[in-house]
Amino acid sequence: MNADEMNWLLQTIEEPETAKRFVQAQYELGRIPYQLVVDLARQRGWTDYPLVRVSTAPPTSVEYATAHAVIFAAAGAIS
Repeated sequence: MNADEMNWLLQTIEEPETAKRFVQAQYELGRIPYQLVVDLARQRGWTDYPLVRVSTAPPTSVEYATAHAVIFAAAGAIS
């Protein structure tokens, strides 16, 4: 799934928390890359989004590993 398709789908979701969970699920299922998650968080102003740290710098390997740990921890909380 590319950025245009994700943005189109997210327009149909009214609740911001539901949109965040949808993006998380698509990432966990391998349908969207991590960079798209970061881009969507920036575009939508999800500064409190636990999946990513919204920054302008590319993620380092430590940040990447930390983001994955947060993703899997959050997945347990949502289920």
